[in-house]
Amino acid sequence: MNSPATDIDDDRFPLLLQRIESGDAAALGEAYTAIYSEMKRNARRQLRRGRGSFTTTALVNETYLRIHNSKIAAKDRGHLLGITAHVMRQILVDHARHVGSQKRGGGLVHLTLDVSSMHIADPAHEVLSLHDALSELEQIDPVLAKVVEWRYFGGYSEQEIAEHLEVTERTVQRYWRKARAFLLAQLADERP
Repeated sequence: MNSPATDIDDDRFPLLLQRIESGDAAALGEAYTAIYSEMKRNARRQLRRGRGSFTTTALVNETYLRIHNSKIAAKDRGHLLGITAHVMRQILVDHARHVGSQKRGGGLVHLTLDVSSMHIADPAHEVLSLHDALSELEQIDPVLAKVVEWRYFGGYSEQEIAEHLEVTERTVQRYWRKARAFLLAQLADERP
């Protein structure tokens, strides 16, 4: 899929979302085109962290397909970007689970030939551990979990998150610090 040449401005975006909700199949493609460059930027950021063996385009396209197939209704541009962050997270978690199942054998006998490779951090395990901790945070404080999801998995700035949550950037920073402290404590408890 090629990168779009134009973006749809924020004034036209609500009309596009109304068209999607009324069943206009072409409108979702237009909305996807409007946020394509942002999705690519966020996917690139995720993949630089070593999460998954996807290409940037493959992760963006898989995200689009899951959104398209699930018929998710977005309220505005920020909400749609939040949805893409959530879907990217789910794709990376699903991939990490698949990788983990393959590492546990998947019906095959595993033979380690290089002992030094045992000391390399496991990105799939990292994604799953973070997902579990984030799911627990979601039960305690859904707003904090959204901030983490949008910032960590979606790659959105504090300003973008603040605009979507209709709070100040300082509030988002405070949320981020609280959420990080919680997640770090959860992840520290999990380490051997």
